[in-house]
Amino acid sequence: MKPAAVIGCIAMTATLLPCVAMAGEATQTSFGHTTDGQDVQIVTLTNSHGMRARVMSYGASLQSLLVPDRNGKLADVVIGYDSLQGYLDRRQYFGATVGRYANRIAHGKFTLDGKTYSLTLNDGANSLHGGIKGFDQQVWKVLDVKSGPTPSVTMEYVSPDGDQGYPGAVTVKATYALSDENQLKISYQATTDKPTLVNLSNHTYWNLGGEGSGSVMDQEMTIPGNSITPVSDAAAIPTGDITQVANTPYDFRVAKPIGRDIRDGASQQLLFGHGYDMNWVISRKEVESRVVARVEDPRSGRVMTVWSTKPGLQFYSGNFLDGTTVGKDHHIYRQGDAFVLEPQLFPDTPNHPDFGSARLAPGETYKNVIVYRFGIDNAAKK
Repeated sequence: MKPAAVIGCIAMTATLLPCVAMAGEATQTSFGHTTDGQDVQIVTLTNSHGMRARVMSYGASLQSLLVPDRNGKLADVVIGYDSLQGYLDRRQYFGATVGRYANRIAHGKFTLDGKTYSLTLNDGANSLHGGIKGFDQQVWKVLDVKSGPTPSVTMEYVSPDGDQGYPGAVTVKATYALSDENQLKISYQATTDKPTLVNLSNHTYWNLGGEGSGSVMDQEMTIPGNSITPVSDAAAIPTGDITQVANTPYDFRVAKPIGRDIRDGASQQLLFGHGYDMNWVISRKEVESRVVARVEDPRSGRVMTVWSTKPGLQFYSGNFLDGTTVGKDHHIYRQGDAFVLEPQLFPDTPNHPDFGSARLAPGETYKNVIVYRFGIDNAAKK
């Protein structure tokens, strides 16, 4: 398998047309209003090759991303909705920034500096992705929009002390930047005025064949993790153990189709999650930015590599897309029509000291930089 190659100048249309390289551009417009009248902005970032990202201020979310295939044909590889109303009507975390704590906290409780805190519960007896109204449901402030070689947008949300039960007022910034190397970088940072917990990630649902193109089960994935944090039941709370992936369906150390082992009934973990919904241990602590996942669509030739410094990677195979969601261009999303890759701290870290720490103190800055690099593999099946 040849390494992904950076594509050259392509057209903004879905057909092959000649184009002239231009400077990257960022434009901003209204995307609609929330039920309480807040204006939601959408910012379009376009690089000189015609690759285009749209980021909305509702949830600091990636609404779409146009990426070329081996023939230069553009397709949106992000599932979601054409209008704001879809995102307001049904909370599915499509493209969203999730926090204050991405993933689950058991029973919505944790102890910090000797004090126990109770969070809002929105996943049975547990708190998921920040609780009843997490960062994904907030209207973020657009701070800065820049055109140029790497067009970008920076958004900010201030989470007040006590928000969803978390201590401390936390100021969060999210920057999306699209480079001429067809690289989308999402940079998160947060500061606080009291000790608190912070674990941010992005919850984009990907389909490298193009949203609405059907199942991702034939797309080939690599995750360079030797172990996972298994869960005890369908509530998906880690047991606290770390187990090896060797000789299990969770072994993606060598590229394989996502769906190859997903129906292995001998795996209790797959039964719990109705498919893949698990945290991979990429490292035991934060390290230099490195590849935490690689996905290739053999049909289109699109390749995406995901980079991060975070120790964990949650991989979710779209198990609960049940055919009741009508998304972009009236496409119906069914089980396995997209996947999610979330670089982050381990789930329920506050209740498992061996997992590390999610504590953020005044004077410190939390950071999570996630990079999605796109290319093509001409050796893939045509």
